[in-house]
Amino acid sequence: MLLSTSLPILFLALCAGPGLARHDDKVIVGYVLDTPDSASDSSQIDFGKITHLNIAFANPVDDTGTMSVPPNLQQIVDQAHRNHVRVLISIGGGSVSEDATGRQRYFGLIGDSNRPSFVRKLIDYVELYRLDGLDVDLEGPAINKDYAPFIDDLSARLKRGHKLLTAAVPGSYGGDQITSDAWGHFDLLNVMAYDATGPWEPNRPGPHSSFDFAKSSIAYWLGRGVPSSKLVLGVPFYGWGFGDAFTQGGYTFAEITAKYPGSESSDQVGNTIYYNGLPTIKAKAKYVLAQHLAGVMIWSLDQDAKGPLSLLAAIHDTLNAK
Repeated sequence: MLLSTSLPILFLALCAGPGLARHDDKVIVGYVLDTPDSASDSSQIDFGKITHLNIAFANPVDDTGTMSVPPNLQQIVDQAHRNHVRVLISIGGGSVSEDATGRQRYFGLIGDSNRPSFVRKLIDYVELYRLDGLDVDLEGPAINKDYAPFIDDLSARLKRGHKLLTAAVPGSYGGDQITSDAWGHFDLLNVMAYDATGPWEPNRPGPHSSFDFAKSSIAYWLGRGVPSSKLVLGVPFYGWGFGDAFTQGGYTFAEITAKYPGSESSDQVGNTIYYNGLPTIKAKAKYVLAQHLAGVMIWSLDQDAKGPLSLLAAIHDTLNAK
């Protein structure tokens, strides 16, 4: 959040835990997938250029709310803390939210009868792995009437332990499902201003994360009454292909720049991959400064290019330019 008063500074200092301190005015929130082979990937993260690391994902494995544990969770937490970066576990995710089984499991757990037990398990999880908070990434069809009461209870327990509560929220579609009763509890709203189109709409080619979409996404949440100091602009480190470049899996920025020299200076290449190049990423970071937003969120750190082509470096340098 924007550190314009002493109260947010104090709050984030409390949330940081022993030995952790704020070192930038703007947050840079990076998501990383914690998979069995991600330990080596995490070792390549430039922790000096992020303030928060969201590990994706942990989810209930049964109807009692027992949570999955990403294979390298504690290693990544320890590595981040050594570098003064706060770590949150992210629950949900797009694939779980769209999956009927995963969705119904969450509905059962956040309902009135099971909510106290589930919230307690989540708090125990955060404390056991020495996390700095929890990120809720329940999207679209995974948000029902019990979402707001769940967030209310979860917030009360987390704040008691000086922990952060954040959420990934859509740029527009489905945003109306997150009421003020819910978003009022979040310390940060990570606005997913990407995926306006993609392989699920092969006949609608075009940019999925344009600068205009970023501005309209932020305008939507400001129009809902969310303070700018809570809004974190989400940017993609990947692209979607259409036409001859169509693929279900997309392209990392590292892959794009390796295959197409000079592509870092554009937002589309080939026939046709759409992504965010360095000029657009820098423009979005400047927009964050101009609009007094909390900072920038990234999906996901492991997809970045290295060295002078790094999008993360461009974000960090733009937000911290003197």
